[in-house]
Amino acid sequence: MKAKWFPILLTALSLMLLLSACGGNNGSNTIHKGNNAGQTSEAASTPEASVTPEAAKFPRTIKDANGEVTIKEQPKKIAVVHWGYADSLLLFNLDSVGLALPFTEKQSVLHSDEYKPYVDKIKDIQIVGENTQVNMEKLLAYAPDLIIAGNAINKDIAADLTKIAPTVMVDEQQTDVWSDWPTLVTKFGEILGQEDVAEQYVSNYKSELAAAKEKLANLDGNVAFVQVRENEVWLQGTHYTKQYYEGMGLTAPASDAMADGEKISLEGLSALDPDYLFLGYFNYSDKTLPAATDQWEDSEVWKKLKAVANNHVYSINGELALGYGPIGSSYGVKAVLEALQK
Repeated sequence: MKAKWFPILLTALSLMLLLSACGGNNGSNTIHKGNNAGQTSEAASTPEASVTPEAAKFPRTIKDANGEVTIKEQPKKIAVVHWGYADSLLLFNLDSVGLALPFTEKQSVLHSDEYKPYVDKIKDIQIVGENTQVNMEKLLAYAPDLIIAGNAINKDIAADLTKIAPTVMVDEQQTDVWSDWPTLVTKFGEILGQEDVAEQYVSNYKSELAAAKEKLANLDGNVAFVQVRENEVWLQGTHYTKQYYEGMGLTAPASDAMADGEKISLEGLSALDPDYLFLGYFNYSDKTLPAATDQWEDSEVWKKLKAVANNHVYSINGELALGYGPIGSSYGVKAVLEALQK
């Protein structure tokens, strides 16, 4: 967004919001809105309602990628504009959030059964970006009182974000959501004054990992995970699936490609020939969409794979289990454990 016309857009949209205040929300970018959202907002404005344990933790000063940010009051409307951070934000006790998503809202895992408990407890969820792109008009219309962003993913709009609301720019080198979401969740707990929520989730997750590792200690053979999209299949590297290889103690196939993963063909999978194979489908919730492996299953090469011959091929939700956030990882650990214990 060009800096020279951003103030004009800001003013125009502010006027639009003022004029439409009596008209209500048309819900075009709303995932979930509770029936008593307005009552909650009104109650929160009273002194009695505002003096909560969380509110008492503010003001607080947070270290971020650019130095320090002081959050004067407990934020009521929080927008996360890094498309990889939505998963982590949903863990916390919040009334209203704005989210940028990795895919379209329709494709989003927000509609999945695994996300339902987290989505349902938040009264108001607004979508402020899709397909990794932030929609600045929707973000401005949402009117957050705190924005959380990533200093790499959101670097091009960093200056514009601070004109809308106080913005915490998470240092993505120190807090890498792709390989270490517990650190990000801990950071979110610090920002929101909900350190206890973060600590409890991470602790429970680590306990689940330890229990799964113990139960699978005698598993014989190696395990491969592949991400199945519409037109291509990707072998998942150990660097991005630490929860399964390090956390659960699974053995990866011997291959130079296993560290970072790579796009893989049926012939490449045959060369890898894992003992156990997890197919992480991106059409898991919508089978009307095609999957690249559909054409593999009638092939003699496919039928000769050890995992196929021994009935050790398992379907999982790839968007969740092969993603990068806490909710997806928790689902994946449970799904993998259940499959390998059969």
